[in-house]
Amino acid sequence: MSSVPAARDVLRIIKYLAGHSGPVRAATITRDLELPRSTTYHLLKVLQGEGFLLHSPETQSYVLGPLISDIGSSVLSANTLARFASPLLERLVSETRMPVVAHLGVLNHSDVVYASKVSASRAPAVVTSIGVRLPAHLTATGRAMLAALPEAQLRALYPTASSLVTHAGPGPTTLAELDLILAEVRERGWAREDGEITLGYASVATAVLDHNGYPAAAIGLTFRGVTVDQPQLQRLGLATARAAAALSQRIRGRI
Repeated sequence: MSSVPAARDVLRIIKYLAGHSGPVRAATITRDLELPRSTTYHLLKVLQGEGFLLHSPETQSYVLGPLISDIGSSVLSANTLARFASPLLERLVSETRMPVVAHLGVLNHSDVVYASKVSASRAPAVVTSIGVRLPAHLTATGRAMLAALPEAQLRALYPTASSLVTHAGPGPTTLAELDLILAEVRERGWAREDGEITLGYASVATAVLDHNGYPAAAIGLTFRGVTVDQPQLQRLGLATARAAAALSQRIRGRI
């Protein structure tokens, strides 16, 4: 098998799986891409062995692995997302007219890495400086992105309850608790946390989705929890949703 056609077929498989929200059987990939059966299975095994795919033995199907997310997030955050997000974060802070901190986070394995930050006047000092890494399941930005992941990738990141470390305050200690939190995020449309990273501080956030509906990043707001009532919390959550939608359009080329 020539290396050039093989490379082309690898890219076709990755692009094909990127267009599906759930696992796909090898036979389906073979049929839809019109590849020889032996070629498909060989390339799938190589991609799985290199960490680009996850394989479900129960359903004999494949889905893109976290490594694809890591590569895409790193490229976007370094070259595009931070630059594109900055004016949106500034606008978000201005529109809230509150002492808040707006930030952009990207998912790296089971952590959030912060790529951009804008603070309002009299905003609290927060830990979400550029380059800071925090557990995704405890942060609003992380929860927003985790809620948008396919189930197989979520389980790869959190295979057992021992993956659920705590920080300054409370947080999910079982996978069932995490699933419930993420289900609420999907229903509400934005994520929240209160005192789980820094006691007395709360955050809201919404995922930024790429052209495949995959969470490329999340836009969040952090503020002193005691200063915000329920209606204000709802308003801030919806504000992050609007900003995230705007950034999603930008990275899809629809500015």
